[in-house]
Amino acid sequence: LDIMLNKADMVLCSSQATLEDCVTAGFNSDRLRHVPLGVRAQTITDEDRTRVRATYDLPEQFVLFVGTLEPRKNLTRLIAALGSLRDAPPLVVVGMAGWGDEAPSTAHDVRFTGFVPAHDLPALYEGCTVFAFPSILEGYGLPVIEAMAHGAAVVTSRGTSTEEVAGGAAVLVDPLSVESIAAGVSEAMANRDQLRVGSIARAAEVTWSSSTEATVNAYREVLGNAS
Repeated sequence: LDIMLNKADMVLCSSQATLEDCVTAGFNSDRLRHVPLGVRAQTITDEDRTRVRATYDLPEQFVLFVGTLEPRKNLTRLIAALGSLRDAPPLVVVGMAGWGDEAPSTAHDVRFTGFVPAHDLPALYEGCTVFAFPSILEGYGLPVIEAMAHGAAVVTSRGTSTEEVAGGAAVLVDPLSVESIAAGVSEAMANRDQLRVGSIARAAEVTWSSSTEATVNAYREVLGNAS
């Protein structure tokens, strides 16, 4: 952090939330630029769908979580929330082990896939009943917009960068409240078709071409100031 504070001519922030965190950390706002990431939907074939379901032994309906297993991802509360719901689908957890105790004993059906290669993720996003990502803290939250690009009904955290990324197309919850997460998952299940339409429309607004243009403009600005 000290190196960045002392030497960086400009810092590119993938979300407004991250930009505000940088200001809090001591960066002058004139050295910060908001450069959101982008997303591109991948083509999913029937062969992909069949292969992914078989490879990961997926149930007909499931709640999906994608992320490294660590406390800020809030998996413990998500599992508790699903366990509190009657007839909630199994939870499929995609991601490598990180640190911290994020796999509590539970009566709910939780299935850990471990690492999943990128070419399998689109079919998982498309096939899930709900994509739940109640993370406490993110710099951006790329899995949220990736899930949206493939038509997932998304539940994510209010007041974080992932709310910003979701752009009004997700069910928002209090990540510190098991009850709120449970209610959000129930709402998403009940409104799945409507949320899928909104997800795809939102993802279409978040392009890599816009991200590239903003990045190039930032570099031009730095080079112009140096000349």
